[in-house]
Amino acid sequence: MLSVIIPSYNEEKCIKSAYNAIYSLLYENNIESEFIFVDDGSQDRTYEMIKELSEENNNVTGLHFSRNFGKESAISAGLSAINGDCAVVIDCDLQHPPEKIIEMYHLWEQGYEIVEGIKKARGREKKLHSIGAKIFYSAISRMAGFDMANSSDFKLLDRKVVEVLNRMPERGFFRAISYWVGYNKTTVEYDVKMRIDGESKWSTKGLVKYAISNISSYSTAPMQIVTALGSIMLIISAVLTVWTIIDKLVGRSIEGIPTVIIITIFIGSIIMISLGIIGYYIARIYEEIKGRPKYIISSFVKSNNNK
Repeated sequence: MLSVIIPSYNEEKCIKSAYNAIYSLLYENNIESEFIFVDDGSQDRTYEMIKELSEENNNVTGLHFSRNFGKESAISAGLSAINGDCAVVIDCDLQHPPEKIIEMYHLWEQGYEIVEGIKKARGREKKLHSIGAKIFYSAISRMAGFDMANSSDFKLLDRKVVEVLNRMPERGFFRAISYWVGYNKTTVEYDVKMRIDGESKWSTKGLVKYAISNISSYSTAPMQIVTALGSIMLIISAVLTVWTIIDKLVGRSIEGIPTVIIITIFIGSIIMISLGIIGYYIARIYEEIKGRPKYIISSFVKSNNNK
């Protein structure tokens, strides 16, 4: 059986359309399935729509978070709830083409344990968003050691992979952590489609916060920036020291106050940036050691034959 995990946040207009589109494809291809909708603390009627689906169909499970915990937590909750032999994660707006699930499933039947959806074309998006995405994936690819330029959350995982991910306690970046676990992988290319309804819930601010959070959760590379900045300051200090000694020996005086002010501001900026980076990692450590759950499920619903 294939478990279809659909994280949802304020997607009341997409819930039923997503289910109907995906289920019809799976039914036509004789693939037994269950659907796990994870409502990430939506403010609209998303959960009501999920409950209606569960009453109308016999293969729908709905999880409702007590508040918005983020997409990574929603995916984690979905993975923890599966009953299938494999699971696919797909966006509720169907920008991930459902027909690719069939191709992924057949590749899984051939023995692949992770089938990764790779973006062939990103579709229409704001220029700033596109530039930001390129910068983010370029940065995390270098830190992670493998190419994530066109990676996505759209992927199919064998149950053994899901069980490994479920045992990992940290709040990891799903796209990166599924690379890290290894296993037999392959890829499927797809073109990002237009949303079936509604508008994207991601703001530029939210995307920036999401990027910073995921980079810090997966890599300690930003901490090395502190070392690099310290090395730069050491070199500058050495140059200024030599310059000062030479000026002293030849009887010249260094240009005074402006130089001192510029150097002081520069050093102060470096120190504050370094403290900020260190402080952010300390905050992440603090969040982890508190041991709070990744999410809180306030209510859930299952179709009758799933009870």
